[in-house]
Amino acid sequence: MNATPLPPSSPTPTLDEGCSPALPDGILALILDFDGTLADTTANQEQSLRAALQPYGLDLDTDWYRLYFGLSIHDLLAALPGARYLPHDEIISRSRAHLLAHMHTIVPIACSVALLHAARDAGLPCAVASAASRVLVRPGIEALGLGPHFEAVVTREDTARGKPAPDLFLEAARRIGVPPERCLAVEDAPDGIASAIAAGMHVLRVVDGHLAPAGDRGEDTAGLPSGSGPMPGGCALGRAAVRRSLAPVPAPSTAHSDRRRPTRRRSQGA
Repeated sequence: MNATPLPPSSPTPTLDEGCSPALPDGILALILDFDGTLADTTANQEQSLRAALQPYGLDLDTDWYRLYFGLSIHDLLAALPGARYLPHDEIISRSRAHLLAHMHTIVPIACSVALLHAARDAGLPCAVASAASRVLVRPGIEALGLGPHFEAVVTREDTARGKPAPDLFLEAARRIGVPPERCLAVEDAPDGIASAIAAGMHVLRVVDGHLAPAGDRGEDTAGLPSGSGPMPGGCALGRAAVRRSLAPVPAPSTAHSDRRRPTRRRSQGA
């Protein structure tokens, strides 16, 4: 497969930005989350919800939001003091409209984008597996100039269960025709990491904008909020570092084959 040429609006992050991504042998595809993995969208989501609540005279406390921002907007409104009897559907609609109007301001996460470019340069199919809504994920991908790089975009409307169930990652692998065990997943939140591991994929996690091993069994992800302290080695993804973090993957013999609630989780969008 020939890699898609890079669009002018999406320059490849350079080594000077702290990333030297390399893909482990035997990996046939890359599947990435969107919010918090490809794009830093937390501030936009907070601002959009605050703007949507203002007509009802309810303010959004930043400390409260940062404690609960991992919940979907539906669960946020259910938990937000003073919001129980407000028109949730209307607030969600207002929040989404604000997000879409400011989508051009979202910031890419350089290490993840660099890994995406490395995968495309290697001719690997790439996909997005996001628990957020399609009406937000697809415009976000286009705002980053990354649309041509993805063969599939799977969002919460596409599966019966969201993360931490494996469904979203499994569906992404199915659509690009690659066995899950040959996929490298990139995530930032504990539920997303658990989802990818449950799907049988190798996993890297985003921590403070860097990429780090998630652990073969996810034991080091339990209760880990997005944005926890830096991991040793930052996002240097040299082959030696990746091979230490991933179980060996034998070379393929054939072509590509065709609720709990934690205290804090990365936002899954509106």
